[in-house]
Amino acid sequence: MVSKSEFEGTAREFGGKAQDAVGALAGDTMTRAKGKWNQAAGKAQKTFGEASDELRDGIAGSPLTALGIVGGICFALGFLSRR
Repeated sequence: MVSKSEFEGTAREFGGKAQDAVGALAGDTMTRAKGKWNQAAGKAQKTFGEASDELRDGIAGSPLTALGIVGGICFALGFLSRR
C-alpha cells in the first residue's frame, strides 16, 4: 500500500524534474536549482514513507519483538542518563 508520504514524495520529485526542465529551457539557473532541490526533497520524502511502511509492517508482524527492542532502548537510555 502506498502511504501519503510516498505519494507526496513522488509528486514532488516529478514536479522538481519538470521545474528543472523548464529552467533548462529558459536558461534560468535559479529555477533549475529549485527543481533539483524539489527532486531531492521528494526522493527523501518517498524514502521516508517507504521506511515507515516497512517499520509499521514489521511491528504488526511481531509486536513482542518490537516491544522488547523498545524496552531495551529505554533501559539503555535510562542507564546512560544516570551517569
